[in-house]
Amino acid sequence: MPFAIEQLDLRGYDVIISNSHAVAKGVITGPDQLHICYCYTPIRYAWDLQNQYLSEAGMSRGLRGAIARWQLHRMRIWDTRTAAGVDHFIACSHYIARRIRKAYRRDAAVIYPNVAVEDFPIGKRKEDYYVTASRMVPYKRMRLIVEAFADMPDKRLVVIGDGPQFEGAKAVATPNVTMLGYQPHDVLLEHLQRAKAFIFAAEEDFGIAPVEALACGTPVLAFGKGGASETVIDGVTGLHFHEQTTAAICDVVERFESQPERFDPHRLRAHAEKFSDRSFRHEFKRFVQNRWLEHQRVLGVRLPAAASEVVA
Repeated sequence: MPFAIEQLDLRGYDVIISNSHAVAKGVITGPDQLHICYCYTPIRYAWDLQNQYLSEAGMSRGLRGAIARWQLHRMRIWDTRTAAGVDHFIACSHYIARRIRKAYRRDAAVIYPNVAVEDFPIGKRKEDYYVTASRMVPYKRMRLIVEAFADMPDKRLVVIGDGPQFEGAKAVATPNVTMLGYQPHDVLLEHLQRAKAFIFAAEEDFGIAPVEALACGTPVLAFGKGGASETVIDGVTGLHFHEQTTAAICDVVERFESQPERFDPHRLRAHAEKFSDRSFRHEFKRFVQNRWLEHQRVLGVRLPAAASEVVA
């Protein structure tokens, strides 16, 4: 993939915007071109989450593990080198801005990704159950949520999503847990609207699902690290827990149930609107326009007086 991305011929363009979670930022650009990278994260499996990914893939030891570690070492060298070809980084959260700083020693502006909040209106009533929805992969910690509700047989949980860990999570599910697997948008929306709260246990770069739940007027009980620590305001739009354990999830559910009337659906919805398509388009367009004007000044291009209004 690093070799492939370097083969793109971008000589005919003035502005290049790379949308990168791995190698896209490695495109080769010239000194007169402006390269802006919207970065979801430096390569997770090559940097701070290397050991977690290798362990989950069964490659933490042995010959395969040694080969993988050597290749990831080479990937980190390439990744660091190509960061120098980016003129400006935009991070999808402050959490990722810190990751960019750690990996590349570069500062990054923060513009949160767009969430289709218009597709997730507030529902008319709440029912007595919790909901979680995600791809069933290890770092999402979906099985952990199911295990926590196995320790709370009087609490109902609905699980939406499919993936490699679905059967494992289903095997530990108790009668109070309903495993729906993959569901279309209408079914997901209905469950988000009617749930008491949304449970989110992953350490995400940003995390779109919690914002979709907030748009439905549903509070979020989230692991207080990563993107969810920024999108879910503790005590205002939901509650945080600080360990990825069943005990921590049980504790946050108990805390939530002691104050069920605390979270106003319309306040949650208003908060979710900050992450709308419209907000993203406005912030992103302004950022690109301003950086382009600055870039032209560096090149010595004379700009019309009206252009200064964009920077302002």
